[in-house]
Amino acid sequence: MISRVLIANRGEIAVRIARGCAAYGVTSIAVYSDPDADALHTRVADEAYALPGATAAETYLDIAALIDVARRTHADAVHPGYGFLSENADFAQAVIDAGLVWIGPKPQTIRSLGDKVTARQLAATVGAPLVEGTPGPVADGAEALAFAQQHGLPIAIKAAFGGGGRGLKVAWRLDEVVDQFESAEREAVAAFGRGECFIEQYVPHPRHVEAQVIGDADGHVVVVGTRDCSLQRRNQKVVEEAPAPFLTDEQRDAIESAAKRICEAAQYVSAGTVEFLVGANGTISFLEVNTRLQVEHPITELTSGVDLVRQQLRVADGLPLELDQTPEPRGHAFEFRVNAEDAGRGFLPAPGRITRFDAPGGEGVRLDSGVVAGSTVSGLYDSLLAKLVVWGADRDEALRKARQALREFAVEGVPTLLDFDRRIVDDPAFAAADADSFAVHTRWIETECSWLDELHQPFSDPMPHEPLTRTWIEFDGRRVELGLPAQLVGSLAGGVSAAAALQTGVSGDPGTTGASVADAASADSTEPGAVRAPITGTLVAWKAEDGASVAEGEAVAVMEAMKMETQVLAPCAGVLTHELDVDATLLAGGARIGFVR
Repeated sequence: MISRVLIANRGEIAVRIARGCAAYGVTSIAVYSDPDADALHTRVADEAYALPGATAAETYLDIAALIDVARRTHADAVHPGYGFLSENADFAQAVIDAGLVWIGPKPQTIRSLGDKVTARQLAATVGAPLVEGTPGPVADGAEALAFAQQHGLPIAIKAAFGGGGRGLKVAWRLDEVVDQFESAEREAVAAFGRGECFIEQYVPHPRHVEAQVIGDADGHVVVVGTRDCSLQRRNQKVVEEAPAPFLTDEQRDAIESAAKRICEAAQYVSAGTVEFLVGANGTISFLEVNTRLQVEHPITELTSGVDLVRQQLRVADGLPLELDQTPEPRGHAFEFRVNAEDAGRGFLPAPGRITRFDAPGGEGVRLDSGVVAGSTVSGLYDSLLAKLVVWGADRDEALRKARQALREFAVEGVPTLLDFDRRIVDDPAFAAADADSFAVHTRWIETECSWLDELHQPFSDPMPHEPLTRTWIEFDGRRVELGLPAQLVGSLAGGVSAAAALQTGVSGDPGTTGASVADAASADSTEPGAVRAPITGTLVAWKAEDGASVAEGEAVAVMEAMKMETQVLAPCAGVLTHELDVDATLLAGGARIGFVR
C-alpha cells in the first residue's frame, strides 16, 4: 500500500491532492520552485522540497529533478495533478522505472490517448463520430494551409500532446493559417515540451460536453457523469457545470457510451475525461481524451458523490472502484475559475500580489484555492488562482447560490474574473431556462458577449518574480545551500535594494532581462512611437523584422504570460527598431521593447 505521495505540481491542484492524501491517510510531499517557496501548497502538504529555479522547464517539467526529490524523500508514489507532466508518458514511465507507483493511466494509455492523433484513430475503431482531420501531425504551416484549402475553413490547429486549450488555435482566414500554426507550436512547446500539431475541421458554434471516467486495474470503467464546458476564452474553459444541461436522453447516452467504449478499448486505469463537441444541429463529434484529473473535477464530485482523488488513490493501491455504474446525478453544480486576468482587456493575464482574499461560504459552496491574502501571483505559470464551486438541488437553485457566493467573494491586488462571473450568471444566454434559450457556445465570449469592455479593471502594480538568492553556509563542517528572499538579502547588505545587493556581489542574479520593473513603472507610457509590453511577461517572438516598415495597429511581436500569448501592436506607422531580444525574461507591463520612428 502506498504511504508517501509526491505531488508533482503546484497551485490549487497541489492543495487539493494534499488534502485528498490526508483524508486517505497517506503523507503528502510538495515540491516548489523559487517563486513558489511560500505558496499555499507548500504549507498544506505534510512536507515540501525545493526544485531550485524559476521557470516551468527548470522545475515542474524537469523529470530528473522530480524523480530525485521522490527518491530523497522516500516517496513511494507520484501524483501529477493536471498540466505540466500529467500527460507525459515518459514521466509516467520514469516514475515506474524508479520503483514508484504512478497515480494515473498506464504509460502506453497516455501515449495512445494523450496523442490526439492516435486517440482519433482509436475513437474511430469503436464508432465514435469524427470530423475530417489530418492522419498525423503536419510538418509546417504550409501543410496546414493545404488542408484548409482542401477541406475549407475554419480549421482547428491542435497540439498533438496538449490539453486544457494550450496549443490550440483556430484559423478563420487563409492568410492567418501559418501564423496560427506557429503560435500553436510555440504554446505547445512551452506548456508540454513538444510542438507537434495536427489539423481538424472546426465545428462552428459548438457546445463542449465531456464525460468523466474512472477505471481500475480489473478492467472496470465507469462514466461518473457529464459536464458542459462551453463557456471559454482562447479555447480555455472559464465556467463549467454538471451535469451537462439541455441534452436529449439520446445525446447523453451517446456521449456516455462512446466514452466508455473508448476507455475500455484503451484498458483505461485511473481518472480521465473524454471530450465531445455538440453542434448546433445536435450532432456529436469526438474531440479528445485528457488522461488526467480535470480542473473541473469538483463539480462532478458534488453531483455524483464520488471523490475522484480518493478513487485515484484506491486504484493506485490496487483496490477496486467504489462504484460499478454511472450514478444518478444529484442536483446541479457550477465551477467558476478565478483567474488573475482582466476580462475587459481581452482576458490579459495580470501577475501581482493579492492584498485581499475574502472567500464566500454557505451550504453548497466549495472553494479550491492555491492562494491566500499576501500571495504573489507569478507570471511564469498558469493564471488560475482558485475555483469557486456551487451546488444546488437543481440548476436554478445553483444559479441563485452562485449569485450570492460571487457577491461575497472579494479579491484585491490583481484583476480577476469575478466581475465577469457576476455578469455571466445573469446573462440570458447562460442563465437560460430551456435548450432553445441556452445560447452559449465555445466562441460565445469572443463573438457575442456584448459587455466585456465594461469590465476593465485598473492595472495593479507589476510584481514580476525576483528569485530566491541562493548561497551557502558551513554547518558543523558541512556545506549547506540556502535560499534567501531577495528583500532579506537587501537588508543584510545594509539596507540597499535587493537588486543592488545582488549586483554588488552578495549572490545570485536579479533574474530580469531588459527594462526593470522600476524603469517600467516610471516610464512615460505616452512616449510617441514606443512599443511597450501590454502585459508582464516574456517576449517570445518578433512578427516584424528589425528595420521593417509597419502600419499603425499592426502586430509586431508576441508576448507570453501565464501560458497565454498576447500580440504587441505598433503604436503608429513607421520603421520598427527592436530593443530587446526574443526570450527577454519577465518584462514588466509597460516596459519598452522597441520603437517605431
